[in-house]
Amino acid sequence: MKHIPRHEEILEILTKLRTITVPELTSRLGVSEVTIRKDLTLLEEMGYVIRSHGSARLAEDTRALSTINTRKKTNTNEKQSIGEKAKSLIREGDTIYLDSGSTSLALAGVIKNMSLRIITNSIDVMNTLAEEPGISLVCLGGNYRKEAGSFLGPLPMEALKNFQIETCFIGATGFLSRGIFSAQNIMESQLKAQVIQVSKRRVIMADSSKYEKTAFSVFARANEVDVLITDSGFKDGETLNKLGIEVLFA
Repeated sequence: MKHIPRHEEILEILTKLRTITVPELTSRLGVSEVTIRKDLTLLEEMGYVIRSHGSARLAEDTRALSTINTRKKTNTNEKQSIGEKAKSLIREGDTIYLDSGSTSLALAGVIKNMSLRIITNSIDVMNTLAEEPGISLVCLGGNYRKEAGSFLGPLPMEALKNFQIETCFIGATGFLSRGIFSAQNIMESQLKAQVIQVSKRRVIMADSSKYEKTAFSVFARANEVDVLITDSGFKDGETLNKLGIEVLFA
């Protein structure tokens, strides 16, 4: 379904405010309530918003929200080890995708001296690698979410069609023994799913604290994931192996 610039504006407003009424959107965007209601219906069908009587909110589980700064301080040793293990899957000259999130940031920190082409939606990854001479960086752009330090929405989804990615490294808010991987809002999940679709090798990085936790929106199932990198606290490696996922321990 094709996006129009007004949809981008609506998503940008919701990214900042979380929820807004139809009259408020009408006033901000200078169009009729009928037009706004049609826009919200389309965005709801695409999974970006949840509508209620006379208003709309961003499709996410507010109970699961945590800022990137909070996540940076959680399970730091495990994430650092996962980042170092992930580095072993990368070769000089590769084109890789680095997801937003604290585990991807840990990976960015250990590949500084490599020669790589990196595509990302993370402002922290960009800042970490911006001055590295061997790193060629591409930022997908889109609607910026301050608490996640990431760019989301239709623009990065469209931009991904222009790239061939050898390996993507994706974070997860939760993963299950059934091989289901989830994130805390639909915009994150849709971007992750699109990255997985255009990547030759799909790697999930998630510490053991994420196991058997269910977040708001599913972005991948077992047949869409090649490798899970986790820490030694995860004890069900054989279960995911049987689903076709290679489990590597940091």
